[in-house]
Amino acid sequence: MMAGDDADGNGVPNKGVLVTTRYSKIIFEPDRPEAEAIGEFQTRPTNAPHQARQLGRDRLKDMNIFELVVLMSLWRKVNREKTLADNDQKDDGNGHIEPGQLNLTVLKAATNNFSEANKLGEGGFGEVFKGTLPNGEEIAVKRLSRHSSQGLSELKTELVLAAKLKHRNLVQLMCVCLQEEKLLIYEFMPNRSLDTFLFDPMRRLQLDWSRRFNIMCGIARGLLYLHEESRLKVIHRDLKPSNVLLDAKMNPKISDFGLARAFGGDQSRDITRRPVGTLGYMSPEYAYYGHVSTKSDTFSFGVIVLEMVTGRRNNSTYECADSVSLLSYVWGKWTTGSTIEVVDSSLDGHYPEDEVLNCVEIGLLCVQENPADRPDASAVALMLSSNSTIDERHPPSRPAFVFGSGHSCTMYGIPAGASNTEGALIRDEQPLKTAISENEVTISELQPSSAWRTKMQTED
Repeated sequence: MMAGDDADGNGVPNKGVLVTTRYSKIIFEPDRPEAEAIGEFQTRPTNAPHQARQLGRDRLKDMNIFELVVLMSLWRKVNREKTLADNDQKDDGNGHIEPGQLNLTVLKAATNNFSEANKLGEGGFGEVFKGTLPNGEEIAVKRLSRHSSQGLSELKTELVLAAKLKHRNLVQLMCVCLQEEKLLIYEFMPNRSLDTFLFDPMRRLQLDWSRRFNIMCGIARGLLYLHEESRLKVIHRDLKPSNVLLDAKMNPKISDFGLARAFGGDQSRDITRRPVGTLGYMSPEYAYYGHVSTKSDTFSFGVIVLEMVTGRRNNSTYECADSVSLLSYVWGKWTTGSTIEVVDSSLDGHYPEDEVLNCVEIGLLCVQENPADRPDASAVALMLSSNSTIDERHPPSRPAFVFGSGHSCTMYGIPAGASNTEGALIRDEQPLKTAISENEVTISELQPSSAWRTKMQTED
């Protein structure tokens, strides 16, 4: 890591800070257990008093840019010798520029000064640009908004998690540049995101069944790593096709960990007063009550599986008088024994029927209304790897958010255009754009129906 030595009156370096993560990891106190190394990002055990947990969350929110610079300075101190050794190499012999050389000047040149022609996408956090380094290597640069508090929060979360999470099905953060701007540099994914293929009538033709199944398995492996195999237990909280990127060989990589929640020890669930995520992919217990757990990601994965089988988007709102949600549609076909009718017609019958039916059932198991009934990541991975157990499973129960044609309410029980008690408007005619999601309807807080409230209170 390289940090500017000059500082203004506030103690913030004038020259900015550049942090590399490819060869380093954050260690706050070397003698502390790994689970504690996430510092402010770790929540207390579920049996701790609510006030203590809330204090930790409030403390996280109150971290400012000065504290972030201090964090990076600690990182520099711990990894100084290793970083200097890496920077001395300059070039690895294969023409790859080392991350330590990616300063603001290099990044501006790589992205043509962040031109519109280089823009890959945009969200509440800021913008993403394609960059090409002098040696021809391609990168993706996330330029966090200067006016978004979510941008700083996302930066801190991704910075900490990037030091801990390394897996072939996760997008890797190469380095972070804080030289005048907040920039995150990632490996470039030439095929962009899954949604650009799946929901485009022409590009979807490139997704034959073999590729779709490979993508499902890759996402499942990534979730298994996050939930059970990494040093930390990580809940993504915003898993959706636009956050699944595809490399040159169409292998999937989960991206965007700015909203992720990390746990240490045996903790695997928590309660938040402000759920964040995307309508259509949020589980009911999370959207309504803020109950976040690994089963929240399981629900999101199930929706993605059903979308990939059907080629239909699980839109957050529907023209209720004439149509039903994707979950309702698939559930109705499954209960009547006509599951094969939901398969995307663009596949033109070129798929192994047993494997497709297995995936539909896995998707339905993942979106069951009761989170306790949903399989965990290891069970999902096992079911995807073997069709032989399909007759041995308990059949899926009714999915969440199932309602049929003619009903007046939309997904999550919110009428189109209605507002909740906090004044947040949910629209179906025009997607909302917030700091949480891109090009999709989003929510912060919802009021559940009395029936669902009674059900959840009974289960608790």
